[in-house]
Amino acid sequence: MPLRNLLQNLPVPGPDEAFETLFEAGGTRIERIVSHRHASPPGFWYDQAGDEWVMLVQGNAELEFDDGRRKVLTAGDWLVIPAGCRHRVAATGPDSVWLAVHTTDT
Repeated sequence: MPLRNLLQNLPVPGPDEAFETLFEAGGTRIERIVSHRHASPPGFWYDQAGDEWVMLVQGNAELEFDDGRRKVLTAGDWLVIPAGCRHRVAATGPDSVWLAVHTTDT
């Protein structure tokens, strides 16, 4: 079993956020997301079938919800986004690293 580090080998900045699945089993998926000043496209909303636990490990970011709420996150902040809660990434700083845990009913 290889030992890995969430903050090493980060992808270089590109036009899109970088998503990497770290683990997946039994209706649970854990992924690393790396953002470099990214935001969701105008009018785009995530609307996921399962719950998501998300933590900003490094950097800063702002999430926007379709009811008008906004959440500013700094390193260490986490929240649960319930299934069906429409949201988008309003902004991120350079080298922002997220850890996301997605769940679905199996």
